[in-house]
Amino acid sequence: MSILGIDLGTGSVKAVVVDDGAVLARAGQAYAVDAPRPGWAESNPDEWLAATRSVAAQALSGHSPTAVGFSGQMHGVVVTDADLRPLRPAILWADTRSAEQARAMARDLPVETLSRLGSPAVTGFAATTLAWLTQHEPDVMARAVHALQPKDWLRARLGGELATDPSDASGTLLYDVAAGTWSAEAIAWAGIDASLLAPVRGSADRAGAITVDGREIEAAVGGADTACALAGLGLGAGDGFVAVGSGSQIVRVMDAPVLDATLRTHTFATTGAPATGWYRIGAVQSAGLTLTAALAWLGASVAEAAATLGDGVHADDPILVPYLSGERTPFMDPLMRGSWHRLTLATTREALLRSILEGVAQAVALGVAAVQESGAPLPQVVPLVGGGTHDPAFRQLLADATGLTLAVTDAPDSAVVGAALLGEGRSANPHPVERTAIVEPRPAAVDLLRERRGTMVTLATTTEGS
Repeated sequence: MSILGIDLGTGSVKAVVVDDGAVLARAGQAYAVDAPRPGWAESNPDEWLAATRSVAAQALSGHSPTAVGFSGQMHGVVVTDADLRPLRPAILWADTRSAEQARAMARDLPVETLSRLGSPAVTGFAATTLAWLTQHEPDVMARAVHALQPKDWLRARLGGELATDPSDASGTLLYDVAAGTWSAEAIAWAGIDASLLAPVRGSADRAGAITVDGREIEAAVGGADTACALAGLGLGAGDGFVAVGSGSQIVRVMDAPVLDATLRTHTFATTGAPATGWYRIGAVQSAGLTLTAALAWLGASVAEAAATLGDGVHADDPILVPYLSGERTPFMDPLMRGSWHRLTLATTREALLRSILEGVAQAVALGVAAVQESGAPLPQVVPLVGGGTHDPAFRQLLADATGLTLAVTDAPDSAVVGAALLGEGRSANPHPVERTAIVEPRPAAVDLLRERRGTMVTLATTTEGS
């Protein structure tokens, strides 16, 4: 019995056909993320729809799946009329226009309330975005009938039912993560009508049928991308992973809603029924995005930079504060900025390249520390996933910086496979994902990087480094 999985990412959509956890066919297509003003991040949902129809038709060629599940980017919001026509471009998770609203939410709501919402008050989440829209685009909000998470709009626009699931709802700052219900207090703060929000149902619950490639396919509600990746990797309570791509995610699955009162991390729901599963996540922005930008300054490739790591980071290397566009875990500060330090006349191009890779690894290490210190210890051997983990030298640097034993795991389709499993009514992949290598941290390098990380934090949190 084959199942279709659709993963609506930030910059592309992917479709796969899966049978018993094995991928039979896949297709993908990119679309634009627009920045009409500095700090804005928007997409045209109709481009998502057209791309999804195209990749679904490609993946379905020669296959007849019996159901479909959805995975999607978190936190963004699509505001529509009664016919699900977008009233404006979707505002995405990377959007920072709602900084004033985030500060107001942090000021107006007590820490206890925010911890039950699972996250600190930050930009790019539905609550702060909708508060911004209410203030700055009241004409749009006056006509709004639905305010949906991206994958929920897509499923409904393809013909499915209006619904969301706990994993996506928990990333809105409008949902009580522990209770598994929309939060009346948060909704009132955002100044919206609760009727804008979709009902919360189980991730594998049926949600009508969608029509793609001229076929009607029974649909499941689906889940958020990270929660679906957990399902695709077959991880449960006590497990976790480190992912490094454009950003980095450090994840630990929990069997109880142990909330983080420090608000340095996020607590989200796993896929499933409301109030049945949770995970702690450190969300690090300064990974691949920082790496790409900094390497471009020097006209260097990733391979050239990685080649400088033959004997690891040097004690006299420059220190890069990697926060080029603010940072979430552990600082939760969208205004942080990057800087280079300890430059001398003897500094070489090779040392600069090493410092770029080190800066990214140190940002990941701070995310790891925040998750572990929040009461969510990572397992002894942690799966390492993501497109930024292919180079062996950089993987070793990540192990040395974090102090973790890393199990390199090749799972590029984990989120979309997890989505397909939900379509099948499963919550976890029955087949373990292959681990291709184990990377142990080196004690001397761990000590050196810990010392340099302390210096980096000091620089990042002073006027000079921020």
